[in-house]
Amino acid sequence: MRQIFVNVAVKDLPAAMAFYRALGFEFNAQFTNDAAACLVIEENIHAMLVTEAYFKTFTPKALCDAKHNTEVLIALSCDSRAHVDELIGKAVAAGARIPRDANDHGFMYDRAFEDLDGHIWELCYMDMSAMPSQ
Repeated sequence: MRQIFVNVAVKDLPAAMAFYRALGFEFNAQFTNDAAACLVIEENIHAMLVTEAYFKTFTPKALCDAKHNTEVLIALSCDSRAHVDELIGKAVAAGARIPRDANDHGFMYDRAFEDLDGHIWELCYMDMSAMPSQ
């Protein structure tokens, strides 16, 4: 089975880790040190929180300041609308900013938050039984 590791640059690794712990996520200690931390989203889905200094060793390009520019939108599915709202509430309590209003398309409900470094995480719930036919 394939795995995915999304890498995001962070300014303050301990603060970023505390933020995601406040949302209920854990870290894989095998891939966590003072330069990077492996955020476990699901068994095969991870986000590597990488200090800016260490991130720069992987690319010759300038890093994007996610508070002013968008390089990527990270979308995560949730089990229910309530789960979306719960995670948004936890994110806000941990210091996140809400970049836009919720979208309710009937069959799909989504909201977003910006983490401490400005990366946008979109949380969505889809009820496929309510999806309109094409």
